[in-house]
Amino acid sequence: MALSDRSREAIESVALPVLAMAGALLLFGVFIAAYGKNPMDAWLLLFKGAFGDWFSWQNTLQRAAPLMLTALCVAIPSRAGLTIIGGEGALVLGGLACASVPYLFTPPANAFGTAILLAASMLAGALWIALAGALRQYRGVNETISSLLLAYTAIALFKHFVEGPMRDPASLNKPSTRPLDEGLRIGGLFGTDIHWGLMFGIVACVVLGLWLFFTTSGFATRVVGGNARAARLVGLPSARIILIACAIGGACAGLAGGIEVAAVHTSANASLIAGLGYAGILVAFVARQNPWVIMPVAVLFGGFGSAGSLLQRRLDVPDAAVLVLQGFAFMLILASESLRGRMFLPRAPKLPAPAREPLPTVIKSNV
Repeated sequence: MALSDRSREAIESVALPVLAMAGALLLFGVFIAAYGKNPMDAWLLLFKGAFGDWFSWQNTLQRAAPLMLTALCVAIPSRAGLTIIGGEGALVLGGLACASVPYLFTPPANAFGTAILLAASMLAGALWIALAGALRQYRGVNETISSLLLAYTAIALFKHFVEGPMRDPASLNKPSTRPLDEGLRIGGLFGTDIHWGLMFGIVACVVLGLWLFFTTSGFATRVVGGNARAARLVGLPSARIILIACAIGGACAGLAGGIEVAAVHTSANASLIAGLGYAGILVAFVARQNPWVIMPVAVLFGGFGSAGSLLQRRLDVPDAAVLVLQGFAFMLILASESLRGRMFLPRAPKLPAPAREPLPTVIKSNV
């Protein structure tokens, strides 16, 4: 029985990322074999380091929390037709904004004070990514290039303030801002090592998914991303929708930075520049820009990140070897897009061979 177009699209949406990830794991096995190690051991340690026990699960979920939020920084603007890859800049500025609030005034050392810090983080990230959207909408600047360059600018600003005006004199070898007050920090989730940032990420993915697929404004955002010209013809305010989508994505990345400061590092320092914004690009692409699918994909890549130290201890390979796996995955995910819509192409019917005409008879004349 022939498959409907919707069924084909659903199967491709699952099959292509799965095949790409399987191919990435195979290539990673080849990479490990180049070190003279057994690829089977590497694959087993990847699973064990990510999901083997409760300790591994805690590390995985802790790493998945910022990935959910930085992936939303890519996914939401993408639904409006923009390719934003500058989530790293929004993240570090969000972390800087979180750490800078106590320099401006003394927030109450309770949940309300923590909310103020996180609100400042979201505002910083929203304004930064909205700037890339405004440059695209009003000046015609490519948002992919501008968001990437803005990320480098944000990192430079972060280093300037952390190593200069906001540096804590007590931080000698590793420049950082003053540590947050104990009452402003985000604690563990139900007594575990998993901080409450995971719940922020899950709630953000669920709420933004509901907004995209079940609200009028979410539908308008998808219309603008699907066909901007048609959106203008029906009177949709494309400029405003694009800026709102960029601001929402930037707020998510800024929130990720604020959570990393308030829950993990307790101050803004160079450890915040860990590539979480760039890893979010991969998570968003694997999830096909779907906020609900981002959650399990972020857990998967969070597991890869947490397994790096186990690979280093057991196989004596660099901790950053998991970045090679992520690179393979990103390359194959992009390549798999060329197969979208072609997995179920009907085969051309085999045409019968043309009948051969009889050769003309040559009559020899006796001359």
